[in-house]
Amino acid sequence: MSKQPLSTLEPLDTALPTKRDTPILRQRVHSAELFGTAREIVIEHAGDEYHLRLTRQGKLILTK
Repeated sequence: MSKQPLSTLEPLDTALPTKRDTPILRQRVHSAELFGTAREIVIEHAGDEYHLRLTRQGKLILTK
């Protein structure tokens, strides 16, 4: 069994124009890697706190 990385970079749609005509990258992270055993994590962005919560139904809710 081969191990795959938990997070990878993937190109987005290259048809979208960019400033330098380079592909836009996005990072794929598995939710289990973020949450571990927790049901909620706090994300700091631009000086603000955001709460990412995992519901009982397995859905994600992001609130400020």
